[in-house]
Amino acid sequence: MQGKGFSPEWLEELKRKNDLVTIASNYLRLEQKGNRFWACCPFHSEKTPSFTINNDEGFYHCFGCKESGNVITFIMKMENFDFMDAVKFLADRAGMEIPQMQDKEKFDAAKKKRARLLSELDYAYKHYVENLYGKDAKQAQEYIKKRRFTTRELNDFQIGYSKNWTEIVDYLRGKGFTDNELLEAGIANKKDGALFDMIGGRLVFPIFNSFGECIGFSARALEKTDFAKYKNTAETPVFQKGKVVFGINLLKAQKQQQLLDKIILVEGQMDVIAMHKGGFKQTVACMGTALTKDHVQELKRYNENIVLCFDNDGAGEKATVRAINMFRNENVNLKVVKLSGGKDPDEVLNNLGKEKLKEMIDNALPYMEWLIEYYKNRHNLDDAEEKGRFVKEVLAEISKLDSPSLYEPYLEIVRDLTKIPIDILRRDILRINKKETKPLEIQPKIQEKVEKGDEKATKFILASLLHKKNYVDEKIDYRKLLAGYENYLDIIDENLPLSAIFDDESAKDDQFLMELLNFNFSEFDGDVQTYFKNCVWKVAEQKLREMQQKINEQYKNSENLLERGEFAKKLGQIALQLKNKSLEEFNVRNSRTTSQN
Repeated sequence: MQGKGFSPEWLEELKRKNDLVTIASNYLRLEQKGNRFWACCPFHSEKTPSFTINNDEGFYHCFGCKESGNVITFIMKMENFDFMDAVKFLADRAGMEIPQMQDKEKFDAAKKKRARLLSELDYAYKHYVENLYGKDAKQAQEYIKKRRFTTRELNDFQIGYSKNWTEIVDYLRGKGFTDNELLEAGIANKKDGALFDMIGGRLVFPIFNSFGECIGFSARALEKTDFAKYKNTAETPVFQKGKVVFGINLLKAQKQQQLLDKIILVEGQMDVIAMHKGGFKQTVACMGTALTKDHVQELKRYNENIVLCFDNDGAGEKATVRAINMFRNENVNLKVVKLSGGKDPDEVLNNLGKEKLKEMIDNALPYMEWLIEYYKNRHNLDDAEEKGRFVKEVLAEISKLDSPSLYEPYLEIVRDLTKIPIDILRRDILRINKKETKPLEIQPKIQEKVEKGDEKATKFILASLLHKKNYVDEKIDYRKLLAGYENYLDIIDENLPLSAIFDDESAKDDQFLMELLNFNFSEFDGDVQTYFKNCVWKVAEQKLREMQQKINEQYKNSENLLERGEFAKKLGQIALQLKNKSLEEFNVRNSRTTSQN
């Protein structure tokens, strides 16, 4: 297994000194049942606990969303850390020194560079904040009064001001940062050989990551300009728009205070600030880009209840459809707000007040209901041709739901809108599903497993080996018995603690391995040793019959009398083993003798 350059021994010590139950109890309410601890899963929305911690082995598993991992992966997910940040967090907590590692020089250089950029951005945003309160910031101060920002919003979002095109450049040079560092952090641009502030003369909104580190800026023009009203930092080593969520640091604070019941997603940072001012502190936005998979995964870590509250115009509707497609089938409870009384949340708050907006949010539609209404408004249902297009578009959306059992409520809505009998709608959606269903592509490796032996028996044997059960028969050559499962036998032979499996990032993508790790032995209440023997024989019997068939073919095709005699002898041995239920063929000593011959 891979350990990102750390020795398995050091990683195991790290995990041992950071007991998973103790760490998880800082985030979850755990209940002990037997030797396991249970909680509602932090990675998907549920009311009945299906998240369990096997503290003896040092890993967790959710039987609902199938997430598994050890204490390192738990911290990575809960704190949105990468592997190295999670290791450092746990090492600091345990008072452990991080050892030398492979590619340490490269890692240290990258770490130093990142720290330098973050330090530079930290100086910059704090200086912009100071600028906002200066005598020469009247234009920015007037805009803030116009928007009715309070001290709370100014402090929460650390709003600042860029005085002109050169002031921040001179300031950061004075702090010892080079021109190349200013360019690399996205603070400055270069023209005719001279550096200038890329957001000069604008109101500045620092962008923070979930750790509260400033990673870039968004800025608004305060007067008419030939350039864009809003400007964002260009892509840098610490700022990628497709991953950044504006307000994520404040959202994380809400979660830590257990005040986060849902996430409200709006279009821009001004809407986020307005929503926070109105008391909707669970509001965030993407940074001037369409919603990405990274945004979805980031938001899911904090809460599964997502409410889309985009602008009440054509562009906002298109953005909503795109967002629905990104969140679809992501195990989230997705709803959409129908705004009225303004084109965006900020206007609604100003025109109707926060109570009215709260009512709209509370009455947000399940995303499929919103889609039906969206398509209805695009078609004249009194026209037969238009109605047909509406039905086709809506049924295509309904067919994308996870299960046919979810279709019915929405088919009833379509029936009521179109007066088309529901049986016809059911047949139409069945036709769509048949048309879109593709033959299941089985990977050769998986197909081989299904075809070669009883998978239930094989799985029980492998799980028993992995969990080092005392009833395992040590006389069996499991590599010969379970040919085709060498990857899993390699992991078993490494004899590492089970939590070490999760140090390899690819492990969690191996569904079969996850099933072995989380095998439910409690289903087997009887004589487990006898059941294990039966499983071994079940697999062995099939192997013997496959060998018998293969040798039979060789016997028939051979014209060499000596060779036919050897084949006949082997067939007799196999027949005797099958009759007596003998495992002689898979005996460790017999396998070694065979390999030596």
